[in-house]
Amino acid sequence: MYFLGLGIILLLLKWLEYGPVGQWAWWIVLAPFALAAAWWAWVDGSGLTKRREMEKMARRKQDRIDKNRAALGQGRKR
Repeated sequence: MYFLGLGIILLLLKWLEYGPVGQWAWWIVLAPFALAAAWWAWVDGSGLTKRREMEKMARRKQDRIDKNRAALGQGRKR
């Protein structure tokens, strides 16, 4: 996400020809977009996104179980 934000800022500065960025080559300005695409491809390909989603779902499930046990007065199971 940071690469995408940096790319948008650099693209805007290049388009407005503001400061030294206006004199930079286009490949330098567009490089953060390529890095963002490479990052997303690696994260999706490595399974990191799916693993994080599964951990998040497991944490929500355990929170729900703990909440229901507390409501029944049983407390957390050891």
